[in-house]
Amino acid sequence: MPEQAVTIFWFRRDLRLDDNAGLYHALKSGNPVQCLFIFDRNILDKLEDQDDSRLTFIHLAVTELDRELKKHGSSLLVKYNTAEKAWEDILGEFTINKVITNRDYEPYARERDNRIKALLENTGVEFIDFKDHVIFDHEEVFKDGGSPYTVFTPYKRRWIEKLKPQFHLKPYPTKKYFHFLSKNTKNIVPSLESMGFTKSSLKFPDKKFEDIIDDYAKTRDYPGIDGTSRISVHLRFGTISIRDAAAKAYEAKEKTWLNELIWRDFYSMILWHFPETVHKAFKPNYDRIQWRNNEKEFEAWCTGQTGYPIVDAGMRQLNTIGWMHNRIRMVTASFLSKHLLIDWRLGEAYFAKKLIDYEQASNVGGWQWAASSGNDAVPYFRIFNPEIQTKKFDPDLKYIKEWVPEFQDFSKYPQPIVDHKAARERALNAFKKALK
Repeated sequence: MPEQAVTIFWFRRDLRLDDNAGLYHALKSGNPVQCLFIFDRNILDKLEDQDDSRLTFIHLAVTELDRELKKHGSSLLVKYNTAEKAWEDILGEFTINKVITNRDYEPYARERDNRIKALLENTGVEFIDFKDHVIFDHEEVFKDGGSPYTVFTPYKRRWIEKLKPQFHLKPYPTKKYFHFLSKNTKNIVPSLESMGFTKSSLKFPDKKFEDIIDDYAKTRDYPGIDGTSRISVHLRFGTISIRDAAAKAYEAKEKTWLNELIWRDFYSMILWHFPETVHKAFKPNYDRIQWRNNEKEFEAWCTGQTGYPIVDAGMRQLNTIGWMHNRIRMVTASFLSKHLLIDWRLGEAYFAKKLIDYEQASNVGGWQWAASSGNDAVPYFRIFNPEIQTKKFDPDLKYIKEWVPEFQDFSKYPQPIVDHKAARERALNAFKKALK
């Protein structure tokens, strides 16, 4: 008898079995479903740190997926190769009816998926992707004329108008169909060491977020208190369903946390329609700015040695735990791009290297916002004063004392590398000159 054809479900940024759109459709495809994950060497070979925290997080999530699949008499097929070579191997190992996955919005992922789709379709295998990472896809919230929004507030209004909670926030009942998983328990997950990496010692945040939603508006701007959800890494890699998060945010009395999830959809949409903004200013005139790009000052910023405690606290938090409070992300980004006149792309790349929750759409959007070059950015003449930010959001210096304990000792803490007033004037002049 000929080998039974399978449907391959390809996990990427959706590392969970429950409420997974693509997995749901795969399980209902009529064929046994073989789940797959690829450790893509096109990405891994560029990592600088052997103990990269994001890779550790992914490896833990993939191992947990395999463990859960084995409970249902199946297992996770795991490949360590480039996506193209991995798929060439898979095509030789299985008779495949179709490949189903969830959509990714980043430029590299889109290019990769186009290549894999062509490879598969050349062999008669259908490639289908579904929306899972966002509530509204890149073409679902448009202006009346059919063009994408580039300003957040009208986008948000239309997003809320279109939302039908019983439909858009309804979970996919994947568990009902687990009996369609392929009965193959022989697959094993390769170790980090076998791929040339080691386990990170960072502690990852848990998945709990419900307790902070109602008070989020009151607590989110104060880095010295535990007032944010810290689930961004779980949303980034899909270990939490965005529908579950949005449903709980929608049900809450206070909607500020929901607003943040809408920003996430917005930036994802912007990246899809304007992928060039990864490397270019959304507002082209801002690419005429004469950045100073002083290497010594950039190193001081990276290491938290600028002489501005609120900035240094943020950078040290980032370097130590792979995460930074959102208010401080804005402060540190503004300081680099305006106080130091260092190209925002250098800061974005440093965050990309260090953040465990790095998400290209939101990170690029946030950096272009701070540098005033983005589609819905802060005006160029708005330059955060670190001292005022400290007084407003860390008045008891709790955050600063945690990350910069030596700041009150003039013999141990560096003097400011730039004077605020002089730096502000220099930035205003540089931006005005570029925007003439």
